[in-house]
Amino acid sequence: MSRSYTHKVDKNKIITCNILGVDIAAINMEWLLEFTIKYIKDLSGDYMCVSNVHTTITSYENEHYCAIQNGGIMAIPDGGPLALIGQKRGYKNMNRIAGPSYLEEILKISVSNGWKHYLYGSTEETLKKLRITLEEKYPGLQIVGMYSPPFRPISDEEDKEIVSKINQAKPDFIWVGLGAPKQEHWMAAHQGRIHGFMVGVGAAFDYLAGNIKRAPQWMQKTNMEWFYRLIQDPKRLFRRYFHTNTKFIWYAIIRGE
Repeated sequence: MSRSYTHKVDKNKIITCNILGVDIAAINMEWLLEFTIKYIKDLSGDYMCVSNVHTTITSYENEHYCAIQNGGIMAIPDGGPLALIGQKRGYKNMNRIAGPSYLEEILKISVSNGWKHYLYGSTEETLKKLRITLEEKYPGLQIVGMYSPPFRPISDEEDKEIVSKINQAKPDFIWVGLGAPKQEHWMAAHQGRIHGFMVGVGAAFDYLAGNIKRAPQWMQKTNMEWFYRLIQDPKRLFRRYFHTNTKFIWYAIIRGE
């Protein structure tokens, strides 16, 4: 993480609710969209975390990762339980903001605002599929670059080349789909080095490319999307959900930390 980085936007403008050490933005989608439109140029070089129960418990157990969650311009409540706790603590306007939903809302207004996008993460196959899907759905959308990083450590020289390619493309947004905690580590390491607003959106690329189906709206609104994902990928997610959800209930709800 760039410790010398100075935010161009005053973070004091953002109301937060501290949950297990993470300053979760006590906001809703409407507020975030207005904020983005107003400050997008000043957000260049900064990043935003899309936080849920898993990332919050990971932060609680890992001081460095917690600093990364708090080191961007903000951490938004992607997890429904985060928003519910915020509301119970008096932040009545705090609602869940799912990463894929924020991405889609930004895409809807991108052409009229002339915004450019860079897609970083996932596989080449998914990125190609995603590009076709988005350009069909949003005619005139400017996707100025895509990169699927290798599944191995990247050398300093390779990293410099990647940063150079992204900066030459001059995107307004860099959507980072590496999954947590990898995407947050990547954004923090490139804070101030990349020209554009970095947003970690996890599985959003797979959702929008059609590789994975999102839960029905009623499940999203009742904070049951995690259960829908569990049904889709029980082998990978059961242990994670059991581990993080039980700890979250104990620390954040019962103990009120």
